[in-house]
Amino acid sequence: MNLDSIDLAILRILQKNALATLKDISAEINLSVSPTHDRIKRLESEGVIANYVALINRKKIDLGMVVFCHVTLDKQTKNNFAEFEQIILQFDEIISCSLVSGSFDYYLKVVTKDVETYNKFYQEKLAVLPMVAHINSLFVMDEIKTTTALPLN
Repeated sequence: MNLDSIDLAILRILQKNALATLKDISAEINLSVSPTHDRIKRLESEGVIANYVALINRKKIDLGMVVFCHVTLDKQTKNNFAEFEQIILQFDEIISCSLVSGSFDYYLKVVTKDVETYNKFYQEKLAVLPMVAHINSLFVMDEIKTTTALPLN
């Protein structure tokens, strides 16, 4: 897809504030409301804008613990990968799961209330999966940068 500078400007604005009004967006990009609206609708219909969400401050809702997990499966088979991925989709504590190359198979981002809650999740949900051979948990001490904004040129 070919995005021009106006499309990119619209995307930058919406990444910062998905509730920005058409009037505010059009004023910022120096385009009238109607073509601005048409561009946003095109970006939505073409799948460039996938969704609009509310970003919640996890600490305000008592989810202060972030843990990154390196997960290694016992056997790297198509069936094990598929089964693991289907199970992981059911765990609300996991907010990100990526299949990776290297010395482990999956990179998970887990959010819980505290260490005790993570330990319960670990022992009762993650470590009991039959295809999991090894889990390495990395506890986040401080978040230096967290963003959902993609680098748009």
